[in-house]
Amino acid sequence: MQKTTLLFSILFLVLSSCGVKTTQSLLNDGDYDGAINRAVEALRTKKDSKGKQDYVYLLEEAFAKAKDRDLRSLELMIKEANPANAERVYNTYLQLNNRQEKISPLLPLPLLKLGKNASFPFDNYSDRIVSSKIALTKYLYENASALMKSKNKMDFRKAYDDFAYLASLSPNYKNTQKLMDEAQFKGTDFVDVYAKNETETVIPKVLQDDLLDFKTYGLDDKWTVYHNVKQKNVSYDYSLIISFRQILISPEQIKEKEFIKEKQVKDGVKTLLDSRGRPVKDSLGKEIKVDNYKLLRANVYEYRQFKSCQVTAKVDYVDLKTNQLVQTFPVSSEFVFENIYSTYKGNRGACDDNYLGYFDKRAVPFPNNEQMVFDTGEDLKAKLKDIIVRNKFR
Repeated sequence: MQKTTLLFSILFLVLSSCGVKTTQSLLNDGDYDGAINRAVEALRTKKDSKGKQDYVYLLEEAFAKAKDRDLRSLELMIKEANPANAERVYNTYLQLNNRQEKISPLLPLPLLKLGKNASFPFDNYSDRIVSSKIALTKYLYENASALMKSKNKMDFRKAYDDFAYLASLSPNYKNTQKLMDEAQFKGTDFVDVYAKNETETVIPKVLQDDLLDFKTYGLDDKWTVYHNVKQKNVSYDYSLIISFRQILISPEQIKEKEFIKEKQVKDGVKTLLDSRGRPVKDSLGKEIKVDNYKLLRANVYEYRQFKSCQVTAKVDYVDLKTNQLVQTFPVSSEFVFENIYSTYKGNRGACDDNYLGYFDKRAVPFPNNEQMVFDTGEDLKAKLKDIIVRNKFR
């Protein structure tokens, strides 16, 4: 028992020492908030114990240095009077306040050797948080409103982000929501999607409609919207063109194959005979019995119905502003119709269990060419989606 207690004590000291060294290292590297977080976590339990004193000293030092650095940074930014610093000023005041809120529940923290409590001079930042928030709100609104006068979609996206940030700080501020919706519309890339048939084969309309129904692809995102039917009042930025190049459909085929299956199966027992045909007996004079096997045999006639369809296409990305081809991707897909069924003469038990299902099947009608093309389109659609997911317009 004493050995176990000693081992736990040693382990505790080692872990505690590692934690203190890590905290000291963060402090030395200038990561004051990292050091504060480590120290606060360590002091959540037994904060008054002698073993936690190192953390108290480190926390006191890290807090003082972090506060001093933030205040000096604030002093410089306020002197610069640059509106672009509004966010940094606001976040710095929040950081100063949040740091105090993190330490406050632990106070007081005694310094046992000095017989006093560690010093954490707190300040009230409420007024400065409010004033810096107002300044940031004003800056965001003015900056985003200026970006809305641009003709560049990237500027509209930046304006949207500013308005969204503004809305999170001050909901219902002026006409922010309306401007945010306008920025999103103006920053969105609208893509016109259509198909071209360059083959000599009729492509089922239902397949074209299905391929162009981008709602089922789930590809629309924050800044890209696909339309397979052009809409009024929308200026399209790109075209996505699916061009069918070739459709190959094989003839309907039925292939026949005949083979023999044999299997030895247990069929009761029999008396073991010697080379002269006489029963073999054991030491007690009883006849020895062994498993009796019989041979099962079947003539199997297998039929394989087969028909295939291969569709070759390409996907073109076209920039409608410059009328230039941006990218092109080849894509092909194949669908195979296959039905295997069998009959037999003899004993079906001669066949393996995983083959017996073919005896219950029968010939089925071949799908027509239109259905073959449509079935090929399911795989084509998956490949088309993969191309678009991996190759965004911008």
